Amino acid sequence: MNERKLIEIKNCILKKNNSICMNRVDFEFKTGEAYLITGPNGGGKADFVNALAGKVEISAERKDSVYESVLKEKVSIVSLEEAAALIQEERDRDESEYMDKQDIGRTGRAYICEVLGGSSRKNAPLPEIASRLETLPEVKLCGVEKILDRGLHFMSTGEIRRLLLCRALLSGAKLLILSDPFAGLDKESRKILLDFFDTIVKRQLSQESDSSSFPRIILCMERFTEIPVSINRVIEFKKNEVSFCGTKDQYAELLDKRIAENEKSRQQRKEDFLNSIEEIRSESKVLTDGLDAAFGDETLVKFEDVNVGYDDHKVLVNLNWEIKKGEHHLVRGPNGSGKTTIMELITGDNMQVFREKIYIFGKRRGTGESIWDIKKKLGIVSYRLHVEYRMVGGTELENVIISGFKDSIGLYEVPSDFEKAMARAWLKLAGFEGREHETFGSLSYGEQRAILIVRAAVKSPALLILDEPCHGLDQNFREKVLDLLETVASTGTTTLLHVTHDPTEVLECERNILELNPGQDPMFEIIRK
Repeated sequence: MNERKLIEIKNCILKKNNSICMNRVDFEFKTGEAYLITGPNGGGKADFVNALAGKVEISAERKDSVYESVLKEKVSIVSLEEAAALIQEERDRDESEYMDKQDIGRTGRAYICEVLGGSSRKNAPLPEIASRLETLPEVKLCGVEKILDRGLHFMSTGEIRRLLLCRALLSGAKLLILSDPFAGLDKESRKILLDFFDTIVKRQLSQESDSSSFPRIILCMERFTEIPVSINRVIEFKKNEVSFCGTKDQYAELLDKRIAENEKSRQQRKEDFLNSIEEIRSESKVLTDGLDAAFGDETLVKFEDVNVGYDDHKVLVNLNWEIKKGEHHLVRGPNGSGKTTIMELITGDNMQVFREKIYIFGKRRGTGESIWDIKKKLGIVSYRLHVEYRMVGGTELENVIISGFKDSIGLYEVPSDFEKAMARAWLKLAGFEGREHETFGSLSYGEQRAILIVRAAVKSPALLILDEPCHGLDQNFREKVLDLLETVASTGTTTLLHVTHDPTEVLECERNILELNPGQDPMFEIIRK
């Protein structure tokens, strides 16, 4: 079969906001190839992906520069960023306060139909095809038949991303870029996505023409794990340049050598890192002295016969569960089982908390407790927090860290010199030395996540809530975060409540497990290891 060039980029410059963000890019994408884009957080891969989508300029201004693409007119990206933007859009459209019931917002069916002749206007009539979405191969391939009539408000992160994928497939896109698609997905969702990827890519590898109704696909991932078998090429970005471009086998060989070198010095680096954390925590204690007034409470969280749901859908049924000081908990279960709902009941982001018997730090929610007293004792890393912080994306990193001491989204008072010094010490620890004046919005998704984890840990909270904290993190950041959490857990002052689908991210100290089993009887199980 004769290979044909689909994209050719030779000696080009990438420009963002009229400034050069990558000085040279060389890349070819041909029929018969299935690419993985990878590299560390902040290394340049996000700029490259956005360049392929037309959001960053590809400048062919040099003498021998070439930029040609038969796919550039219609490119769709399915990513954590796109999911965050959709969630924020739904929140902005929410009119619950003006209605006598909760506004469910757009349904999955209405959202998909927006690219099939429908309208994004609220309550707009659906096109004729809406009644037979379940029969479409794209809908079946993405496994979204059962959530088509559910409001976007009530979908899990994994369900939102599968819906985005389905809509992108039906949009007529010629190139589909899947960015970190497996992050936060349960086992069943991962299998659906892997099967989807291999099915589509095998089709594109076996044909020379563009006659298929499915788009060409490029995968972008932070880490070289769970790579679909159909991938055969890899391009890696480090320090805003192409650091590798070749076959998957060549890259796997290179990675093995790097891992072997890394292991030689990893234990010493870990010890140095943990010692640095202890030193910084000791120095910053003056900023947290007033935050532990009620740390003596033995029971931090208690649920008594808690029932939560919407319409006819039951999320939690008669849940009895408690978290005691020093008993670190892992919450697990499939996407849509209620894990995020539990987190939001604790933080107060789900309004159904006020009708249920839910006790936080010894006080029942809705009995006059101060939200600020609760926030003082909580550290939170969640998708919702990430979305909220993106709304104040102009906040400098130094101020993001300081806001962790203030329990605010953004910083609204002049920080002291000592607070600045402590923030810079934490930034150095996390690998952001010298970047304190960069803005949150200028970072890659993974870098933003790392900053939010540090922000949550700085005040040594009584309860640290971690909802998929390693979303979007490369191997280096991931190792640092897990080391940080181990240290936080060992102090005895902070109890962890951790949600993750990745068994390699479960900490040894997490010996209490809340297992959610939707559709089964019972719907939950409490396990102590």
